[in-house]
Amino acid sequence: MNFKSNGKLLLTGEYLVLDGAKSLALPTTYGQQLLIEENDSNSILWKSYNEHHQIWFEDDFKIEDILLNSVELKNDISRRLLNIFKSVNQLNPDFFRMSKGFAIKTHQDFNRSWGLGTSSTLINNMANWTKVDAYKLLELTFGGSGYDIACAQNSTAITYKLEDKKPIVNPVDFNPSFKDSLYFVYLNQKQDSREGITAYKTYKRDLKSSISEINRLTEEIIYCDNLNDFETLITEHENIISEIINLELVKKRLFGDFKGAIKSLGAWGGDFVLVTSETNPTSYFKAKGYDTIISYSDMIKA
Repeated sequence: MNFKSNGKLLLTGEYLVLDGAKSLALPTTYGQQLLIEENDSNSILWKSYNEHHQIWFEDDFKIEDILLNSVELKNDISRRLLNIFKSVNQLNPDFFRMSKGFAIKTHQDFNRSWGLGTSSTLINNMANWTKVDAYKLLELTFGGSGYDIACAQNSTAITYKLEDKKPIVNPVDFNPSFKDSLYFVYLNQKQDSREGITAYKTYKRDLKSSISEINRLTEEIIYCDNLNDFETLITEHENIISEIINLELVKKRLFGDFKGAIKSLGAWGGDFVLVTSETNPTSYFKAKGYDTIISYSDMIKA
């Protein structure tokens, strides 16, 4: 059996998506595969391969331990995986009980430090394999808004919104005429989205007006057909989020002399930023020590 899920980028609504803002999310060309072979081992033999086809993690888990909740692991990744297995067992109690054993391999085609969804692609693949609800499995394991699961499951741009804690996902035609002027630059450090969410939740002011503004910006960004207007919209978005989470704008902090606009994505302070530039900005960013610059067409699923 073979399952594959898309990576993700959240273009609008970061943090506020948790409180019902309408967000624009983009599935990436990068993703992760899950390959499963049944066997008689009475265990799950697990191997994870990176983008260079090298094993970066391996372990084995006795199915009996999953069913009986009878083991503690010291390795963080092993604990995470065991938690996923136990959560699957909670959602579908017959799945492992009727199983003899599995050899499982995961293959991701992106650097897992990039923040494109190592966890969400795994959760969605696991949910597809074990026939459980991916959003419920996410809630029991990593948590978050769930937009990354929606990206894993869709191959076009989507709007994502939580209503009464339930995901509302709608495919949208987001194909900007100026996409050749859009780039994604990796900031050389993986940002823990859970830490960002914790900081966001300390914000005590009423968010209704901010959510309304982000909803408006999301709609205008989707239908924007002019690069200058797009730059104005994403800069306005940056200013709103900056005030809420009390973090300095990434352009002001790192790239004050850059000619185009720069927008943080997802958890501020790390991962990728979106950059607008009418000429290829690779030399500018490499000169500042940022070597991963990916064009919009190479990053985003058409």
